Amino acid sequence: MELRQLRYFVRVVELGSMGRAARDLGVVTSALSQQISRLESELSTRLLQRTSTGVVPTAAGKALRQEAELVLRHAANAAQAAQAARLAGHVSIGMAPTTSSVLGVPLLQAMQRRYPDVRLHLVESLSGNLSQMLGRRQLDLAVLFHAGSRQGWTLLPMLTEQLFVVAQPDRYPLPAEGGLSLNDIVNLPLVLPTGSHGLRAIIDAAFFHYGHEPNVVAEVDGLSMLMDIVQAGLAATIQPGAAVVRANDRKLLRIPLLHDKMVRRNIVASLSDDQLSPAGLAARVVLVDVMRTLVAEGRWLGAELID
Repeated sequence: MELRQLRYFVRVVELGSMGRAARDLGVVTSALSQQISRLESELSTRLLQRTSTGVVPTAAGKALRQEAELVLRHAANAAQAAQAARLAGHVSIGMAPTTSSVLGVPLLQAMQRRYPDVRLHLVESLSGNLSQMLGRRQLDLAVLFHAGSRQGWTLLPMLTEQLFVVAQPDRYPLPAEGGLSLNDIVNLPLVLPTGSHGLRAIIDAAFFHYGHEPNVVAEVDGLSMLMDIVQAGLAATIQPGAAVVRANDRKLLRIPLLHDKMVRRNIVASLSDDQLSPAGLAARVVLVDVMRTLVAEGRWLGAELID
């Protein structure tokens, strides 16, 4: 016996007609009649009697209607109780601009589907700033690139990102296919974030290991302005695949750098589990799931999950 069958039966009795009940319920009459027949077969008794004007309940039907209405009311009350107790709260999540360009919207969509009463506060800033905010408990969660061994944090290494050379093809005729080594770009004019940015530290360390320095002609910490400079052909840049997503409609060259140190780790950092609210714990699960899904579906360019 299903709640749907009871609901159908009660509505038929209330309206006294299979046809009117079917229209009211939004089903075809034959489907409604079939459900009533299954209910009668399961109970091994006739519930409805046809008349010249419609249908009326039999004695068994009258007894079932009374109990069915009670069951349906209890089911409705149970659903209301569950909805009233569903997870609610406020969660602050920090991301770097490059990360938010690929992760921000899918995360918000997933949270609205799974936890509509949890309000997200998304903060876009440099990874170093986010780490400080998390340390001051101004954030519940953050996607960081360096976390060290911070006490009292939960750290989940999620993925690595390959770095790309991004350039105006008319200004810098680099190969559109294959990859580039550091030797290929040692003299390429670059616009990069400042030294406080985690990405810059990765780039400088790779060039230092190679025995050179990057040819930096400008330093910009804002991703939008940096990409505008690249679009104008004033310099090229080195960015992860997530940043390339924002430049996808700019018709820029995006060439992978073939260097084992030219990768960026993404770590989901949070307050310890005993300090996170239930909403924060739920948001972390959703964040991890969304990151894995984006990589698995190929929507995070150059990213690979960390086992």
